[in-house]
Amino acid sequence: MKTLLNAVLVLAAIAGATHAHAQQGHLNVTTIVQKEEVVVDENGQQSTRLVAAAKVVPGDQVVYTVTFANVSDEAADNIVITNPLPAEMTYVEGSAFGPGAEIEFSADGGKSFAAREKLTVPDEQGGQRQARAEDYTHIRWVMREQVRAGSQGVAQFRARLN
Repeated sequence: MKTLLNAVLVLAAIAGATHAHAQQGHLNVTTIVQKEEVVVDENGQQSTRLVAAAKVVPGDQVVYTVTFANVSDEAADNIVITNPLPAEMTYVEGSAFGPGAEIEFSADGGKSFAAREKLTVPDEQGGQRQARAEDYTHIRWVMREQVRAGSQGVAQFRARLN
């Protein structure tokens, strides 16, 4: 039960922990944490839907959806959105997306970032190895284009509770 309670607290805390930076303009950023639920309709057809991740147990996957909107009258340049991964969660490989963004990862607490295939961490022999999903501490989306005034976007990734 303690693990479940800790997971709920972690999810609640991380929902507000996304950071965004824009050189100009004003960006509103919201993060929601959901999980998939299987539903069966009156015809017996199964489908999945996203619901609030109010309760998760080890092994459950959650979906982080980051929405951002430029609420100013000017285009916003140099937008970078960074989302930390709680220590109790492991990134699900290949799940991050963000249209119009370069996606980078950190394995050192957000001090440095690189594309997944270029990110390395120290190995047991004192050298370097390619970072794996369980090494990631942060995910970052670097927007390639300006975000026009009044427009919005979305970024998303999945993580699994350890």
